[in-house]
Amino acid sequence: MTHSGNIDQDDIAQARNVLLASGRRTAREEVDAYRVLAHVSPAAYLPRLAKSLQRLSYDTGSGRRHVACLALREEAVAAARAIDPAEPARADVLYEALDDCQRELYAQGRRSEGLAMRAEMLAVGRAQAELSRDSRVRGLHDWAAGLSEEGRFAEAADALTEWVGALLPHGSNSGSLAWSILEWIAALDAAARPDEALDAFAVLVDMEADEAANDRGPMACHLYSLIGYAHMLDACGRGEQATAVRQEALTLLTELAATGERRSWSSYQASFWAVLLRFSGADSERQAAGEPHFPPGSTPMVWTPDVKQSYFDSRIALRERVDSLAPRAAEDPAQHLAELVRLHRVLTVRSAVYREQCTHPFAERVRPLFDEGVSLAHQLSLWDPADGPRTLAQILIDRSTFHTAVREFGPALDDFRQALSHLGEATWPNGREVTRPACPAG
Repeated sequence: MTHSGNIDQDDIAQARNVLLASGRRTAREEVDAYRVLAHVSPAAYLPRLAKSLQRLSYDTGSGRRHVACLALREEAVAAARAIDPAEPARADVLYEALDDCQRELYAQGRRSEGLAMRAEMLAVGRAQAELSRDSRVRGLHDWAAGLSEEGRFAEAADALTEWVGALLPHGSNSGSLAWSILEWIAALDAAARPDEALDAFAVLVDMEADEAANDRGPMACHLYSLIGYAHMLDACGRGEQATAVRQEALTLLTELAATGERRSWSSYQASFWAVLLRFSGADSERQAAGEPHFPPGSTPMVWTPDVKQSYFDSRIALRERVDSLAPRAAEDPAQHLAELVRLHRVLTVRSAVYREQCTHPFAERVRPLFDEGVSLAHQLSLWDPADGPRTLAQILIDRSTFHTAVREFGPALDDFRQALSHLGEATWPNGREVTRPACPAG
């Protein structure tokens, strides 16, 4: 927007009167006034126009979007882009306008346009970081999340490697570090970079151990990280290390069953559990053609609306498939039971993630699914003595972590011990050194 001699002087006077008048003006009146004055004095009014358009697009009082929400947010972006690049405030105004607009684009299913705006946000963030010499680039995390949802895992892994590397020197006090490491692990694993994923998992385990030892974090989160780490070690063919890590988890869970947590914590550890439950359940998932990617390392709170809706809605079809397969599995276990166990596990994990997001406490809503899954896995272990016991062990561990999440530490320990017996690890000697891949420097 630039100065225009065609603006009616009466319109300019009226716009100024609206802004100067005493009393409350509406968001619409404010936007109309700034639209006029932005032509007269761009430096002064373009930033105000961008912000007022954003306010008009969403009524925070009622929680409702304006009927023309996207058009208003796109206009806000255009106004912010038109600000003189030399203006110090331009970067913040543009970033916020882009952020609001990409959210609405994703909400309307226009994913490629939303991702393009995240790329522009990242460019703004990099320019700011270069000036401030802060390696924590604004927009980098959102860019990585968008890449993961598109299945571009190698690029997402590179972005998250940069992001976590910038957070690590600030320690766990940065707040988002543990959650970012979870996303980093998942992206590396999905990008078929197992050694790097294991190194990243070792970073998480060590951090959670330190947090728990110093009463800065729940022992349960340390436990979940150990169990997830052992699962990934197994998947990477490092069975001996996985066994040792599970013994470390057994020691920790034994302490929890005896004493409980050393102090009271907020409920965030349930969200931490839900993310790591999806890690362990990933080997049961099979990506359907055309289905969006559900980033396994992040909480649904940060997913885009269409991905979140698709994930949660999938529970209905999964329930129908499980119910239709159950009688066939009863008639011909050799042919159908393993697939029933797999599908049921996917349903259980997705239902647990959904219920954890929606309600607290959520235990009674998902407990029957965990119990039913264990019952089916017991049947499978009888029909398939070669592979069934390992599947049963994993599903027992799933239920053990569920019990831990709802603070039922005694049943959690019982399930975990049963799982170890099915893995042939019940007599693993105490005190054996737990070896892990070396942690990355820094």
